[in-house]
Amino acid sequence: MNGDQLTAVALQANLAASNGAFALWCSGGDSIVTWGKADHGGDSSAVQDQLRNVQQIQATTWAFAAILADGSVVTWGDPDRGGDSSAVQEQLKGVKQLQATERAFAAILADGSVVTWGSLFCGGDCSAVEDQLMGVKQVQATSSAFAAILEDGSVVTWGYPRSGGHSSSVQDQLRSVQRVQATREAFAAILEDRSVITWGDPYYGGDSSKVQHQLRSVEKVQATTCAFAAILADGSVVAWDNPYWGGDCSAVQDEFLYL
Repeated sequence: MNGDQLTAVALQANLAASNGAFALWCSGGDSIVTWGKADHGGDSSAVQDQLRNVQQIQATTWAFAAILADGSVVTWGDPDRGGDSSAVQEQLKGVKQLQATERAFAAILADGSVVTWGSLFCGGDCSAVEDQLMGVKQVQATSSAFAAILEDGSVVTWGYPRSGGHSSSVQDQLRSVQRVQATREAFAAILEDRSVITWGDPYYGGDSSKVQHQLRSVEKVQATTCAFAAILADGSVVAWDNPYWGGDCSAVQDEFLYL
């Protein structure tokens, strides 16, 4: 009627994807639509009644995990690739953030600890470093390993060693870390002094020794599957590793001056 008030709440749609399925939801909404390969998470019927007030969804290659408003987590999809969290369900309280490798999930809890599940060889088992995972601020992932930045700026890694799960060779250098970026099999950390430390598979960006002297005053690092590129404070760019995947920017280096 004329003069009546109508209130509407607009919820933004979000879309997440595994390798073979999609999940569409609105943050805070009470329904999720999934489609695609059923064994990749395209069929969520078994948990549909639990998917209420979803805040965030993350995906491995074959499974999904959703954070609800109360901080609990609901999973579905391939049970061996993160779709079954029953073994750690009682620990998944107050979850603030989810990260995923290809076959495992890592959840950051409100107290700064981390809970993992999924393939043991892809980061689903953090028991070896569990006592170090306190005060975690951020977790980054390659295909098979995780790296966690702690409040003191140090980094803890676990998962498949060659994919960055083993960082002992650079552990003493990983101090005052600000951000971590990842290719498929390697990590790159920007330190407080804006230098960069890398580790993991040397053919995927884990060895930056050839350009290490250039990695000063780094503002940002981005990654393709097999290479890294760093933007420096003067606007120039340094890239390294597989040239077919962006690891060589020499042919366009002069064009950066006009940006």
